[in-house]
Amino acid sequence: MPLPTRRLGRTDMDITRVGFGAWAVGGGDWSTGWGAQDDRDSIAAIHHALERGINWIDTAAVYGLGHSEEVVRRALAELPAERRPYVFTKCGLVWDDNDRKAFPKPVGAPASLRRELEASLRRLGVERIDLYQVHRPPGDGTPIDDYWGTLLEMKREGKVRAIGLSNHNVAQLEEAEHLGHVDTLQPPFSAIRRGAADADLPWCFGHDTGVIVYSPMQAGLLTGRFSVERAAALPADDWRSRSAEFAGEKLVRNLRLADALAPVAHRHDTTVPAVAVAWTLAWPGVTGAIVGARDPVQVDGWLDAGRLQLSHEDLAEIAAAIEATGAGAGPTLPPR
Repeated sequence: MPLPTRRLGRTDMDITRVGFGAWAVGGGDWSTGWGAQDDRDSIAAIHHALERGINWIDTAAVYGLGHSEEVVRRALAELPAERRPYVFTKCGLVWDDNDRKAFPKPVGAPASLRRELEASLRRLGVERIDLYQVHRPPGDGTPIDDYWGTLLEMKREGKVRAIGLSNHNVAQLEEAEHLGHVDTLQPPFSAIRRGAADADLPWCFGHDTGVIVYSPMQAGLLTGRFSVERAAALPADDWRSRSAEFAGEKLVRNLRLADALAPVAHRHDTTVPAVAVAWTLAWPGVTGAIVGARDPVQVDGWLDAGRLQLSHEDLAEIAAAIEATGAGAGPTLPPR
């Protein structure tokens, strides 16, 4: 069966409820990589996701310091035009090629954003980017009028189809909306990291702003395949080895919550990863979820989320498990 689609805000794009996330595709040789990654596995995973019906890919210039976009280009080059998916990418994080391990700087200067756009167009091998997003609020003092105004200009010029913000709060969304409509928001959201449900999702729902959430499985913690031992063995070039969610009492609580998703998965004859992703899609305002994969098998592990409908009883059971485990923070039950 084809994967269901939903209109992305006010744009002209209907997207599948799950999309391929290309963060890990960038490899491990940079500050927030996921460890070593074989490009052949990455391309095979992208092709498999598209064959199974996914119609969009989310990447960013900073993933692998340009490498993720290059891998996406190689994967798309092997496809006929009619099978090419929507391609979403991001700007606003600038790195130093001489120090790949330094964390990229959040920069919003208009000239910098324009250089990034041209570089992403080249790396992706496309003439227009379907969705261009500011990765994080700038740290260089650039006001939102300048950086959001620049993206609005890019859209009018036809170099990007739609524009959005990632990791921005409601106050920033309001300020941007006064200049021109915010097509999309990309916030972190999972059954562990639930803060976006407080204000971000309701704001987007009320303003016809599409929402594509990232890390719906909380970087693997909600797959049902993680353990204390696996967390302890994460290599140094995997950013999760330095995350508080992957250590100590937080890790224990998160793993207990993952275990609690198993009965729900069993009732629906699906997987724990699919339930974890479907939980995010059950919230009003969420259009789609970005889900990463490093090989085709991982794609098959969560693809069911694209068509899985959790019942109110399922959601109430998960809310009770969140309360019982004490995992994460934020609202626990979607409004009916």
